Amino acid sequence: MTAVHVQSVTKRFGETTVLHGIDAEIPQGAFAVLVGPSGCGKSTLLRLIAGLEQVTDGRILFGEQDVTALPPRDRDIAMVFQSYALYPHMTVRDNMAFGLQLRKTDPATIEARVCEVAKTLDIDHLLTRYPRQLSGGQRQRVAMGRAIVRRPALFMFDEPLSNLDPALRTQVRVDIRRLHDAHDATSVYVTHDQVEAMTLADILFVLEGGHVQQSGPPLEVYERPKNRFVAEFLGSPAMNMVPATIQGTSLQFDDGSSSLGLDSVTGFEGLIEGRSVDVGIRAQDAQRCADTEADLHIAVRFVETLGSHVHVHGTVGDAPFIAAFEGSRGPDPGDVVPVRVTRFHLFDSESGTSLRSS
Repeated sequence: MTAVHVQSVTKRFGETTVLHGIDAEIPQGAFAVLVGPSGCGKSTLLRLIAGLEQVTDGRILFGEQDVTALPPRDRDIAMVFQSYALYPHMTVRDNMAFGLQLRKTDPATIEARVCEVAKTLDIDHLLTRYPRQLSGGQRQRVAMGRAIVRRPALFMFDEPLSNLDPALRTQVRVDIRRLHDAHDATSVYVTHDQVEAMTLADILFVLEGGHVQQSGPPLEVYERPKNRFVAEFLGSPAMNMVPATIQGTSLQFDDGSSSLGLDSVTGFEGLIEGRSVDVGIRAQDAQRCADTEADLHIAVRFVETLGSHVHVHGTVGDAPFIAAFEGSRGPDPGDVVPVRVTRFHLFDSESGTSLRSS
């Protein structure tokens, strides 16, 4: 195990700054997930931690050891890549054993570890096959096995599931988390998939534009986003943002026909008369109701039927809005649906910062 300390790390490629003074603390034994849209800098940060790229400014420590200038081979890490990176001329057994052979581990220990890990990953019957004879899911398990047999201080995963179909992705995701727990390891995992991020992480780092926008336990980040970007990025469907103005003890939506009471709401600051805000409402927090109980009205454009529930796509004024209703049937396009808001977030309309006070 090892703790990872990223201290004021900046990375530039020529004149382009990709990471801007990143600070991150990953505790020993934690499963840390770096998540964000394409181009946010998450893979670059992973490569810096691994030593595959050089830091421009700042430091990276493993425990008390400064590893900023150390090459990857001296960092005691193992990486699992999106592309599997298996040696095509080697069998599964030889692929898994190769790293230990380079370290001149005795053959008996190598064989014992390979067999143990192969059995854990349910690939023990594939040890004599070559990568070309394996499915995508099997190849990814071999890549994971190759990392695990080394028993490194730090496991690193660079979008390892992106080439798998949805069913396999779910299965291998469970395998990754189970193996992490079984080996009491420290892991750093990169993904753009928020489902992977939410289900795998002990600690979540949401990146955008080369900055860590927010970090913490995944449920805390999801429920208490610090800014509009985090709120809209985490969650599917994305959080709705409806422009409004604070008027007395209510939020007056910009469509002029709906309002949301603030008199019984606590936990916000800066509720100044006339302030422009964005009201963040998740799809499941807009519940269909009688017109007399409505906080807002959705003009329906189309409906997605998903079996146990429906996603209703429409608008509130000029703002796009998605609501999730239980049941297999929803309203029809063209309907105007009254909804009651059970929970909402407030963000400053200019800075995007959350107005939550606690």
